[in-house]
Amino acid sequence: FSLKELHGIFPWLVESIFGSLDGIIVGWNLRCLQGKTNPTEYPVALDFLDPSGPMMKLVYKLQAEEYRYDFPVSYLPGPVKASIQEQVLPECSLYYNKVQLPSSGGLGLNLALNPFEYYMFYFAISLITQNNSPVTHHVSPSNSAYFILVDTYLKCFLPTEGSVLPPPYSNPGGAIPSPTPRSPPVPFTSYGMHHTSLLKRHIAHQPSVNADPASQEIWRSETMLQIFVEMWLHHYSLEMYQKMQSPHVKLEVLHYGLSISSKHHGSPAQSGYQALHAYQESFKPTEEHVLVVRLLVKHLHAFSNSLKPEPLSPSAHSHTASPLEEFKRVVIPRFVQEKLYIFLQHCFGHWPLDASFRAVLEMWLSYLQPWRYAPEKPPQSAESLPRSVSEKWAVFIQENLLMYTKLFVGFLNRALRTDLVSPKNALMVFRVAKVFAQPNLAEMILKGEQLFLEPELVIPHRQHRLFMTPTLGGSFLSWPQTITDASFKVKSHVYSLEGQDFQYKQMFGTEVRKLVLKLAQLICQAQQTAKSISDHSAEMTASQSFFSWFRFTPSEMNGSYTGNDLDEIGQDSIKKTDEYLEKALEYLCQIFKLNEAQLTQMMMKCGTAQDKNGKKQLPDCVESEDGLILTPLGRYQIINGLRRFEVRYQGDTELQLIRSYENATLVRLLFRLSSALNERFADQMDALCSREDFVGRLCRYHLTNPHLIQKIRYSPVVRDRTSQNWGPRISLRFLASYRTLLSLLMVYFIASWFYIGPVGCTFIILIGYFLYAVIMTFFSEGWKPHEH
Repeated sequence: FSLKELHGIFPWLVESIFGSLDGIIVGWNLRCLQGKTNPTEYPVALDFLDPSGPMMKLVYKLQAEEYRYDFPVSYLPGPVKASIQEQVLPECSLYYNKVQLPSSGGLGLNLALNPFEYYMFYFAISLITQNNSPVTHHVSPSNSAYFILVDTYLKCFLPTEGSVLPPPYSNPGGAIPSPTPRSPPVPFTSYGMHHTSLLKRHIAHQPSVNADPASQEIWRSETMLQIFVEMWLHHYSLEMYQKMQSPHVKLEVLHYGLSISSKHHGSPAQSGYQALHAYQESFKPTEEHVLVVRLLVKHLHAFSNSLKPEPLSPSAHSHTASPLEEFKRVVIPRFVQEKLYIFLQHCFGHWPLDASFRAVLEMWLSYLQPWRYAPEKPPQSAESLPRSVSEKWAVFIQENLLMYTKLFVGFLNRALRTDLVSPKNALMVFRVAKVFAQPNLAEMILKGEQLFLEPELVIPHRQHRLFMTPTLGGSFLSWPQTITDASFKVKSHVYSLEGQDFQYKQMFGTEVRKLVLKLAQLICQAQQTAKSISDHSAEMTASQSFFSWFRFTPSEMNGSYTGNDLDEIGQDSIKKTDEYLEKALEYLCQIFKLNEAQLTQMMMKCGTAQDKNGKKQLPDCVESEDGLILTPLGRYQIINGLRRFEVRYQGDTELQLIRSYENATLVRLLFRLSSALNERFADQMDALCSREDFVGRLCRYHLTNPHLIQKIRYSPVVRDRTSQNWGPRISLRFLASYRTLLSLLMVYFIASWFYIGPVGCTFIILIGYFLYAVIMTFFSEGWKPHEH
């Protein structure tokens, strides 16, 4: 094919691979393509889309000819689309000088992208646009072709060792000029706080083709990263959009940093607030989306930590540092930090309260621990002691203070609303507590809070260099030296993300400490609940022996249920829950210095005390004329599985639903027979039960149920139910149970071995039961009676 022909089919080919922007065309569906389920297509797709594969070679070939392709602005993330449509230029340099009017009189704005940008835009946005594509089988996101390609692109264009490989069709002395407008460009307003690109700005604006060869080294790296961040992280709620897009917030930070009161900056001609009415995005990230972002975060930590140590001489540094090394130095704070923080805030506030939040949690914890991806290996020791966080990470913690403190408070609020008896929820609390309990980490976070809370009067006068930005055409390498004042750096971080009027909530302050104590109390309650469930499961297992299978017990007839969802999980998971909660409580005590007296007092109040009968207490409720009424605390205890009522059937046992272990025909026939006998001999049974001698006691034991009223107190039913009096009666329903019938059949079968006929066997059974009844009448009149 000629270049002109390749230029014509390139957009069609990209759409055929990654799917259409509206999601109608699925394409190759890389998110569901796996080696196990697609052994033929999987390696072919990976080889074709590899950084050195045929597709990327085509991209570089078209790149050399300066072809441009239109990408509709309407499919960009909501904040970017709203800003561009209101002619407010986004902060990301990726969009600079690319917005064009439609070339053929169409509707809407377009971005004029070079082939590499066009390819990466489609690749990145397919993660979001193809979320609703049909899935015919279970897919593991980390094994999909899309996940593997993301990892491959990150390793190729953001290498931790060596440099970025040059493109096969690169022109060593050439540069990529800015797109030539095919139609009049849209006049955009900028509010003057753009993060300029490292090197691409002056590349794009240099008409000469003899640009610095070193500047060509990282343009693909920076472009790919900006596209990934914009497509995957630049999504948030309307409230956050208003806060982050407002130029006034940026100007407040600028005024604070420069400490200028008499000199005002020119206000932007078009405010970001005007774009609010155009912002309609309802963003719901998926678990797969979060896993891909976590992969990006982990690789960026490894990429940034591969930075070579700075030389002692500053002059040597300015002459020897390569563009890639400079890129490593600023990649996280300049390109990722702000959008990732907003993305995490959105997830913490909108993600469902279930175990799927684990993906968000691990992504957050990965960002908080850059030392895990440092090239140096921790020393091997015989004892598995937690590794202390080095002081060299104090700067990172201070510059990401809100990532540690505000998001920790957000997690506390989520944990207080979840069922900690669930092993998966308990594991999440354990994971967070373990990370923050690493030696020296809490101290460095506390130090960062102290730096932020320092009064502004002690901060020395800053000069303009602290917040100066280079011109739109300047190189990022001309940025000033890093700020040395630690307190100012922390304040700048907080105010740039939350605004000047942000009311900071101290992680180690009184308010958060109360939340931690409340969480510790819930942990204690969850431990007690898990223990009671474990004990109940053990008792149920012991009672289901071989002989108990043949035994009829009243619990089968009263319909009681004392189980929990954990009954289906097993004893091992319940033990794991207890271990997770115990270690989490221990870590929380280390982090917040909770003393033994506080823990003892908390254990006293956690509501795990037992009543006189050794049973778990009822949910918190109050007595009323209509019975027990739940209090708000009682409802909370039931919702979280901390306490429960003992649910029993309390109506007429003869009118219960037919059970699976009963014969329906026999139940109905025996009910009619019992009703006839009770109606015929009601007066006689009343007379016998009213006697005070042994015969009366024997009849009361078998014909009445005086303890029905006692068990009603375990359930919040109305008082009218306790006044019902069933009176003495005969119940033959137990004979309809398959267990009872099988037991009788086996007894008759064994009796036949001893040449005892059915009549004789029946007589022996009646005599034996009569003797048993006499003995039970003597010693257990206070026991729960049986109905026969």
